[in-house]
Amino acid sequence: MCLAIPALIKEKDGTRAKADIGGAVREINLDIVDRPVEVGDYVLVHAGFAIHKLDEKEALETLELMRKVFGQ
Repeated sequence: MCLAIPALIKEKDGTRAKADIGGAVREINLDIVDRPVEVGDYVLVHAGFAIHKLDEKEALETLELMRKVFGQ
């Protein structure tokens, strides 16, 4: 099973970005994301790639559901 996780874009440099994923900042790739993203946007990240831009409400709802499922 594959899992994509919501992440908040903290910094952006071309097609590379630093994203907050559950409190850890990771470098991700923006080459295949479906829409342009900027600092402050949420994206779904899978295997180090942003694959879909989320609106904030959708991202926060997904993160809350993940907290409930995974117990964090």
